[in-house]
Amino acid sequence: MSDHEGAGESEAEECLMPERVPAQGTEGIDGTDGTDGRIEGQIVQRGDAGYESVRASMVWNALKPQRFPDVIVRASSERDVPRAIGLARSRGLRIAVRAGGHSWFGSSVRDGGLLLDLSRLRRLDIHRDSATATVQPAVTGGELMSALAQRGLAFPAGHCPSVGLGGYLLSGGLGWNSGALGPACSSVVEIEAVTANGEVLRCDKERNADLFWAARGAGPGFFAIVTSFRLALYPLPQSLMTTTYAFPLADVERVTDWVTETADELDPTVESALVLSTAAPHMTTQSPRPRVVVAGATAFADSAEEAADALAPLQACPFAERALFSQLDEPTSFEALHDNSAAVWPPEHRYAVDTLWSQEDFTTLLTKLSDTIAECPSDKSLVLAPIPPVSSDEELLSNMAFSVLGRSYVAPFAVWDDPAEDDLNIRWLREAMSAVEPLGTGHYIAEADLTAAPTRAERSFTPQDWQRLQALRARYDPEGVFHSYLTPD
Repeated sequence: MSDHEGAGESEAEECLMPERVPAQGTEGIDGTDGTDGRIEGQIVQRGDAGYESVRASMVWNALKPQRFPDVIVRASSERDVPRAIGLARSRGLRIAVRAGGHSWFGSSVRDGGLLLDLSRLRRLDIHRDSATATVQPAVTGGELMSALAQRGLAFPAGHCPSVGLGGYLLSGGLGWNSGALGPACSSVVEIEAVTANGEVLRCDKERNADLFWAARGAGPGFFAIVTSFRLALYPLPQSLMTTTYAFPLADVERVTDWVTETADELDPTVESALVLSTAAPHMTTQSPRPRVVVAGATAFADSAEEAADALAPLQACPFAERALFSQLDEPTSFEALHDNSAAVWPPEHRYAVDTLWSQEDFTTLLTKLSDTIAECPSDKSLVLAPIPPVSSDEELLSNMAFSVLGRSYVAPFAVWDDPAEDDLNIRWLREAMSAVEPLGTGHYIAEADLTAAPTRAERSFTPQDWQRLQALRARYDPEGVFHSYLTPD
């Protein structure tokens, strides 16, 4: 595929180029796929001296899964993708795919088979005339946003800037300003995908439309390999502004009632959320820092006046005097938002995460979860509840495997750094989920704990969409070349 075809492509600006690495064969596997040439990238086989360091690097989480692929292929370019498929087929190996490695439970790291690492597919072309970008899967959201901001453009990239776009977009993508722009996958207008038989396909609403539909939300069980995404872009908001309150955790019921009622008055360009957590250092002088419920909102606007007007309903908090911390109408930037997210989800930490959609109201869910956060073993853990979780615009939710499975959404995050506390923190996550799971209607495939129950993946889609995904898997991957969704050991 040429990244410069179509209207306006002569104005494309190349921002990133993929890394080149020397080919490296291993004993017993010579890197030949049996069809059209030698793999240019690195091949690492289990038992090689460098295998474990490469395997561990496949997951951003410091908590590494105890699963071991037979072979890891680190693609040098998109040319290596069909070759790696050919290699796997010739050896009878199932394939899992990794782009940025931010799957909390390492969905791409499987026992046996071939792990195809796309982390060197990092090309980014911005087409100003058509307001689109062509990105390869390992470009991060932070890199995309930075390049776009220099050109007055934006995209609903993920809140954590180091997340690779490949897994983020395939899973739906709940990112910045998604209330106005929808899940990120709704802005995917074309993909290039390599199928189980090595065929390279262009997919959009007209061409290979079923595969295009599945790529917009199927997540880690997608049954092809996307080597590039074509994205619709949007004007860069000229003014970003935040309002933040932190209240004692005991106030969770009244705070949640107020925020959910006020959210109905907010424009879709205001992204609001509740967080149950330990108070950040700047919020209090108490020691130890107390557990709190934080109400935050960010306006994405064209002027400071417009941003302040959008946040105005949050000025009238009827119990503002109870706040341990408050900061109203604070100007910010995407860079600052990304810095804040990086502080919440720092590298070199251990993570366990799950998600829940529900038809219950947020007050019911967060009241139950407040009891668990009060007993949380790590002061870095939190419960996130975006209100509302995503756009209510049906047009922005159409023609995609991603679907909204409830009116409320919560995501507990266990975050810690001591390996000796792994069992303690994972048990906390499971107990937090057990407090609300009877009220659940499903999960979000991007961050669901697929190791918790064999039904996690299926319950991340409507029954109709799940059946359609299974039928399309049978059509595009009848021999089971690609691993399906991760399940408990």
